[in-house]
Amino acid sequence: MPLADADGAPSPGAGRAFPPIADYGFLSDCHTGALVAPDGAVEWLCLPRFDSPSVFGAILDRGAGAFRLGPPELRAPVARHYVAGTNVLETTWMCDEGWVVVRDALTYALGSDRDDPYAAGAEGMLVRVAQCVYGHVQIEVVCSPAPGYATERAEWMPAVAPDAQFEAPRCRPPLRIASDLELQAAGGVVRGVISLEEGESCFCALGWSEDTQLPADVTEAHERLDDTEHFWRRWLAGGRFPDHPWRHALQRSALVLKGLMYAPAGSMVAAPTTSLPETPAGERNWDYRYTWIRDATFALWAMHTLGYEDEAREFIGFVAKIFAHHQGPDPQIMFGIEGETDLEERTLDHLSGYRGARPVRIGNGAYNQRQNDVYGALLDSIYVHSKVPGGLPDHLWPVVRDQVEGARRVWREPDQGIWEARGKPRHYVSSKLMCWVALDRGARLAEQWGREEEAAEWRAEAGEIRDDILTRGVSERGVFRQHYETDALDASTLLIPLVRFLPPDDERVRATVLAIADELSENGLVLRYRPEETDDGLGGTREGTFTICSFWLVSALSEIGESRRAAETCAHLLSRASPLGLYAEELDPVTGDHLGNFPQAFTHLALVNAVQHVIADQMAEREAGAPTAVFSEIRALTGA
Repeated sequence: MPLADADGAPSPGAGRAFPPIADYGFLSDCHTGALVAPDGAVEWLCLPRFDSPSVFGAILDRGAGAFRLGPPELRAPVARHYVAGTNVLETTWMCDEGWVVVRDALTYALGSDRDDPYAAGAEGMLVRVAQCVYGHVQIEVVCSPAPGYATERAEWMPAVAPDAQFEAPRCRPPLRIASDLELQAAGGVVRGVISLEEGESCFCALGWSEDTQLPADVTEAHERLDDTEHFWRRWLAGGRFPDHPWRHALQRSALVLKGLMYAPAGSMVAAPTTSLPETPAGERNWDYRYTWIRDATFALWAMHTLGYEDEAREFIGFVAKIFAHHQGPDPQIMFGIEGETDLEERTLDHLSGYRGARPVRIGNGAYNQRQNDVYGALLDSIYVHSKVPGGLPDHLWPVVRDQVEGARRVWREPDQGIWEARGKPRHYVSSKLMCWVALDRGARLAEQWGREEEAAEWRAEAGEIRDDILTRGVSERGVFRQHYETDALDASTLLIPLVRFLPPDDERVRATVLAIADELSENGLVLRYRPEETDDGLGGTREGTFTICSFWLVSALSEIGESRRAAETCAHLLSRASPLGLYAEELDPVTGDHLGNFPQAFTHLALVNAVQHVIADQMAEREAGAPTAVFSEIRALTGA
């Protein structure tokens, strides 16, 4: 069990039910991320980085620390949304005698040029402001850190620094808290209550950086939030978004993806959380606070198409650096956010898990698996980046050469596959496919560098891989299989038309896409595979549908000319977003519940791809003078 507070005072998370995963809000300053429950409790925050130990971890154990600001009575908010164009969260409560609005953000300090979002910097501070907008209300603050994944005890004491009321110097990192409430500290808990009349505000700010200056009063707290809103809006304004009813979904996904980037290194975490279960109360609980190389292709595609070349450049720089300096003969599939290579997995047995889902894991044992698709993911991302102005620097050529040669060395061997199965290695079609991508993109890049001999050699071997897949990877009914020893379907084969392995009008491509749509889907949502047909080395035969696979299906349907079905499927998926427009890794096909770590980068990356496919189809139809009935129907489906 987590350590108890010294005075026995209950944590603000104690005794409360776990909200659905989809009901959490996500905050980010591109160094770390926080999850905020509907009742105003910050239930997840790792400091100072995404992958640091949690300081607030109530999402994984109700006694593992939380930081709540809101009405003393635990009640559901009447409204909750992001301030338009930002990652600043706004929550409204109706109380017995008034209304209160709370704004929350991990804040930014604007640089000398307010109109340059890249001049802004994270402050290492969480700022929370409550404003009474009608009548009068009471506001309560309860801050109960539980550092080190609730293995350490915070001890608050009067602050020496003039900008804070209390500090916890022995926390890692040291914490300071400031507020215009009259705070009291007892052991590991800071509490305060204030009454607000209409038009009055109060604030509470938590800082963990030595360079951070906490707000001196509520006016300054409002200014910090205003500056943070300005930062996000200026950043969003630098993108390209089509004039379409689904524009808001693209913008929210862009904000999520930016929020999942670790600014100091240019990397991107797959999600800011660990151990949110893929199966309710099950064991499929993983730590996603790392960078997966396979995300690189989709991240770069999304960033480029949305116009964020700086983020794409930073990400490819991070990937190129780790492959140039940290690689042996077999590349890892994932890294820490500063390029760390040792991600040893262990369990935190003292934590009860989200709704009892155990074990709670930190680290990820898949880091040293053989997953042969990593070569294609890297090479495709470099190839995508080669098309932007400025091209590729010459120092990337050794990385390209080494990774192509790596794919040549391993493509005939079995591996664990894209889904990181913990069973027997297999000859997965998707792994062979991405090795083909490595050779194909490598040949194209070699031509760009004027290395015709390597280009011809690599193109020839890409042909060998193609022949092998077409000979051994297609079932008797003409559908691509999961691996060479089964006829089971696998959603990863939806990538075949997306990476241009075969033209979309190929009969095998069309048959595969339609088979997955009809046979691997439940209530319009796609499973990655059927666990009962797949030896993935894990217990249980139930898991949610993988939302990335559902968005892949949208893109694949669009590619094979099923534009109406693609649009309808996309509309259905967009209607399944969380109330704040976010997605976890999976969706329960029956209940619609979000499952797995949250929010999930891979899902939002696939959303961008899928929505862009559908919008392109609709624009083409309108330009050709086709009827617009489909467009109108889709708008109705999404409520736009």
